[in-house]
Amino acid sequence: MRGGDKTEPAGASQQKIEVRRSARRRSTVTAYRDGDTLVVLIPAGMSRAEEKHWVAEMERKLQRTESRRASPARQSDAALLARCAQLSARYLDRDTLPRSVRWVPPMRTRWASCTPTDRTIRVSERLRDVPSWVLDYVLVHELAHLRVHGHDARFWELVRRYPKTERAIGYLEGLSAAAGWGISELDEE
Repeated sequence: MRGGDKTEPAGASQQKIEVRRSARRRSTVTAYRDGDTLVVLIPAGMSRAEEKHWVAEMERKLQRTESRRASPARQSDAALLARCAQLSARYLDRDTLPRSVRWVPPMRTRWASCTPTDRTIRVSERLRDVPSWVLDYVLVHELAHLRVHGHDARFWELVRRYPKTERAIGYLEGLSAAAGWGISELDEE
């Protein structure tokens, strides 16, 4: 922690807060999450009152940003099914709908899976906290399996209708590597 000290303002309750002061920082205040800790970067010359104000402000800003990014599909299986209908309408010509979609306990080797014969999709609980655009990619991937069972060119043509496909694949690969889960594909035939 070069150039700063670590403090936790009075009144910080459930959330861990780490304030880092920097002599190089003149006027900007930034914040990010590091695991379950909110890290707030402030100028070294800032008063304790200003620090308290900016910690509260940055916590509010970060929560707003995170709630905008959060997918409503995280709420329930019914919300997942509704999101699938929206994604099918937008990327798969409305004709690709599952009979059911549900959250399941973390899978060892997959993010999600699809059984085309009974039109069911299962999504790993590990995806509840990913950005909404990543969850949307996983759902589009599984929806595409309702039309094409394997991972051939026709399948990928459908999946790549979702514009953030490559970005989401990279996100999932990074998440798996960082957590040591060893998940490299959404599903394997």
